[in-house]
Amino acid sequence: MLSVTPIPAFSDNYIWLLRQDTSDSVCVVDPGDAAPVIEWLEREGLTLGTILITHHHPDHTGGLAELIQRYSPRVIGPHNPSITGIDERVGDGDEIRVMGRLFEVLELPGHTLDHIAFFTAGIPPLLFSGDVLFSAGCGRLFEGSPEQMHQSLSRLDNLPEEALVFAAHEYTLANLRFTKAADPGNKDVIEAENECLRARELERPTLPSTLGRERRINPFLRCGEEGVRRAAAEHGATDTELATFTTLRAWKDSF
Repeated sequence: MLSVTPIPAFSDNYIWLLRQDTSDSVCVVDPGDAAPVIEWLEREGLTLGTILITHHHPDHTGGLAELIQRYSPRVIGPHNPSITGIDERVGDGDEIRVMGRLFEVLELPGHTLDHIAFFTAGIPPLLFSGDVLFSAGCGRLFEGSPEQMHQSLSRLDNLPEEALVFAAHEYTLANLRFTKAADPGNKDVIEAENECLRARELERPTLPSTLGRERRINPFLRCGEEGVRRAAAEHGATDTELATFTTLRAWKDSF
């Protein structure tokens, strides 16, 4: 059986760890810091066999050098030569087998131009979305355009609603505060906030979410909904879904 465990890093990152109960070798996603990964592996008596990288930002790649030196893992990531240590560069539509599961690579520019995600359609489906899709939010546009990010989110919106969303940051409560303004009257948002407040009070992650849940609470996946468009209209153009997304993203940046 495949299990997924969050390893907290920095102030709000999650390094996701994938483990098959029949193997002592594990996989981690976006190890921005080597120390918490090494601590976890030593405590559990395991070793690191694979690393998945979604994009080049240091809080996702900063632990690579130390982990490679210590464990010599297989390192899979995007076609970006600035990321040192990747030995298997993958792009849109490529398939890789990790921890006994077949993963599809999705190119999702917007947050960065090199951003990829990893999706497996097993039971349950799993999506490692990096900094593109957060619970109740999406990533800032550091390199890509609003059109690119909107298209990337639309691709993810086509995945099964039961897919578990493993985003890279604990941003959910902050995102929900914005969502209450961007999607007023949405009762699912209030319910989600209450659930997440309870989780954080117990020092538990608010992740994973599911795509079905995100379709109900994430304004960046709801740009065609009248309530979202009406709220966004006070901050910019909303004549198309792309215009609404662009307005929402700019509004969130200064919220």
